[in-house]
Amino acid sequence: MAPKRIDELVRMSQRLGDPAKEYLILGEGNTSAQCDAESFWVKASGMELATIGEEGFCLLYFKPVLDMLMSKEPLSDDAIKDSLAAATVHACLVRPSVETVLHAQLLNLPDVHFVAHTHPHAVLSLLCSKDVKEAIAGRIFPDEIVACGIAPVFIPYTDPGLPLAQAVHDGVHEFIDTYGERPKAILMQNHGLIALGETPKECESVTAMWVKTARVLLGTAAFGGPNFLSPEHVQRIHTRPDEEYRRKMIAGAS
Repeated sequence: MAPKRIDELVRMSQRLGDPAKEYLILGEGNTSAQCDAESFWVKASGMELATIGEEGFCLLYFKPVLDMLMSKEPLSDDAIKDSLAAATVHACLVRPSVETVLHAQLLNLPDVHFVAHTHPHAVLSLLCSKDVKEAIAGRIFPDEIVACGIAPVFIPYTDPGLPLAQAVHDGVHEFIDTYGERPKAILMQNHGLIALGETPKECESVTAMWVKTARVLLGTAAFGGPNFLSPEHVQRIHTRPDEEYRRKMIAGAS
């Protein structure tokens, strides 16, 4: 399982980093995958996803990383760096991403084996606009719901690193309390998109569909703004058996 999953992570990362997709440039974004119940891979800081190989990922233990998330004492930047270094399974010549704690907690959600954080041009245009909360307050077409779930988690701008990981933790668990299921997408104000998946294909599908959703939302601004689907229509699409089958096909899940 582990060798196959790191290979899948590398290939997913390279596809997400394809410049033609306009999801990110330079060393932006980060990806991760669960290795086993005790450890996970996360992209090293500054590595470019388009050209990344297995050597561009660090393997870390979950427990010491998650202990940082639950720490009641504020941790300095140096303390976080030292804690991440101590959590590595074996010596790593590169430094784990600043978002390592965020990835660790998300990989512990039900049926999440891969996480993809990107900065797509269209999604960032939406997330950097003043009325973003109003713009994403509803769903606008059925395939958005099928691929990306009943709603995204929205996180107001938070300092990257441990503060962002803690904000995402709170937002995700509020979502689970509200909807009774884990989210598929997290939108971080002035920052970017996180896609959660059981498979690499699910992460890529959520990312691609949120790019389309952002483009459609931006396009509606020229014609009076979005016409949201009613809550009843959203719920119907989200729970239809035929759409559940299609959702599994889109995600590449069993």
